[in-house]
Amino acid sequence: MAEAGIRAETYRSVVAAWECDVMGHLTIAYYFDRFADAAFNLIESLAPGMPPGAAWRSSDVLVRYQKELRAGDGLVGRSGVIGGEGDSLTLGHEFVDAASGEVTTLVEHRLAARALPYGGPSEARRALAEAVTPWTSPGFDPLPEPSAGARMIDSGRDRVKASEVDERGELALSGYVHRFAHACLHVCGAFGMTPAYMREHRRGFSTFETRLHLLAPPPGAGDGLALTSRLIAAGNSSLRMLHELRLAKSGDRVARFYQSGVHFDLEARRSAPLPPALRERALALLG
Repeated sequence: MAEAGIRAETYRSVVAAWECDVMGHLTIAYYFDRFADAAFNLIESLAPGMPPGAAWRSSDVLVRYQKELRAGDGLVGRSGVIGGEGDSLTLGHEFVDAASGEVTTLVEHRLAARALPYGGPSEARRALAEAVTPWTSPGFDPLPEPSAGARMIDSGRDRVKASEVDERGELALSGYVHRFAHACLHVCGAFGMTPAYMREHRRGFSTFETRLHLLAPPPGAGDGLALTSRLIAAGNSSLRMLHELRLAKSGDRVARFYQSGVHFDLEARRSAPLPPALRERALALLG
């Protein structure tokens, strides 16, 4: 059992080339596979005896991306229990570049206890509550909601594949986020930041913060899904957007995803100001 108050190593691997996107760095969905691994590895080490996925499900995942990771980069995850209230548990994850030791990603990961027919694992929850470790939050300030006149963009429609579900048969965290990452490109295209523009000008979109909120039980294989997106803020180089995922059949909302990023120079690997024409068109989407 890991010692209380110590952030334990919960993940170690490298970024595979096929996990990188058109921006040339680790696509955000594959971070979420690692967050799930880190969370369950930590819970299992602190409260052995019950499969973590049977007792807990993710409810909110807040992420600050501080340094991009590219193909071949090694990364190490360290995690700790940073809070809990009632039937919820909050974990903190920090991922570091294995070569430099530099922190690349900070995560606040909230989980909700599952309802179990034979009662809650009280002993396991007690062990987790006793393992709380200090944590310095990266800071997640309130974000604006879309204005009443913000343009709604249809940004996705498909079905959950069997390859996207986890060991419980539920849509894995990465399955949600792949859809939101694709939706982002529809939002960018709506104000002229099209694939053709990005290829010609060597520009892209680089995410620096995401907030995933799961609002309903996860979908399973075969469920139809629909996404809508809205731009909620546009700065000199920064953009914030909100994506919503619904069950296509009922229209019930299952997740919200706030995504903040920058217009990105693919050669210099840093943010670049939006051209005035693109920024003007982006502002028009805000309503």
